[in-house]
Amino acid sequence: MRLLRPAHISPYGSYRVLNPSTAMTVYPDIRPVPPTIPRPVYVPSNFFNVGWGYHVSPPEIRTPSQEEGRLDVKGMEGVRAVGRMAAEILRKAGELIKVGVTTDEIDEAVHGMIVARGAYPSPLGYSSFPRSITTSVNNVIAHGIPDNRPLDSRDIINVDLTLYYNGYHGDTSATFCLPDVDQPGRDLVEATREALHVGIRACGPGKPFNAIGKAIGEFASHHGYSVNEQFSGHGIGAYFHQKPWILHHPNTGAEVMRPGDCFTIEPSLVQGYNSRGFMWEDGWTMSTETGARSAQFEHQVLITEDGVEIITCDEGNQS
Repeated sequence: MRLLRPAHISPYGSYRVLNPSTAMTVYPDIRPVPPTIPRPVYVPSNFFNVGWGYHVSPPEIRTPSQEEGRLDVKGMEGVRAVGRMAAEILRKAGELIKVGVTTDEIDEAVHGMIVARGAYPSPLGYSSFPRSITTSVNNVIAHGIPDNRPLDSRDIINVDLTLYYNGYHGDTSATFCLPDVDQPGRDLVEATREALHVGIRACGPGKPFNAIGKAIGEFASHHGYSVNEQFSGHGIGAYFHQKPWILHHPNTGAEVMRPGDCFTIEPSLVQGYNSRGFMWEDGWTMSTETGARSAQFEHQVLITEDGVEIITCDEGNQS
């Protein structure tokens, strides 16, 4: 039986608008990770003992040299391996998305897949984040905390996951449509998927990083969408977040791409021309000011001597 709750009717379509008053306010215990699985340095030593709440995280980046994340041959092989793993798990996560399933149930299943492979779910414990993935539904732009609200047949949902394996992180996300999503919602999702690939096609050795934002911004504007400017892509490898910072809108950054640069491209497109979001009291969830829907797709890419390589592309899911 499909869950058809009252929908919010707006110029942007027919769907439910999520707000802080409908969020789960009491979170279950932190899911355990076997102590044999290495953890990133930012996970507090007492995180799994104390559980939900704010923890002071050790800094991930400790020296200027660590901030610059260009990879050597070993590092390239490391991110390729974890990138393939992340892509496979994202595909399996997509298969779990059904009407009536809660995002916390999806998180539980994905958590199990990750630790079963001997990997650590990178978001868990990052600045006290209490779950292993983020799930952003409808008007939530990013960083939604999985909770006990069942998915509705009109929902779109982004699942964003990152793994830490053999000393390297792999980061990817996709937005999925439930069966009764209206045409404006489906159009937004498909445009965002294409915007990601427009940004990837702007990459290559010697090309400016600002070409990514220019390409995505022009594409989004042409299709009647805006690009959220509060979130960016980021360098990634041995560290979860580091330079370079990837802006998805037109900008004047002067740096150029070099072989060994590894980073995410993860544009969030919003219906209409106000892309700004506001933060919920949970300190993580960011939803649109207008109530419009947002979609996001993300790949982790590696700049090579002769081009760009998508390292989070799964054979079973070419998004």
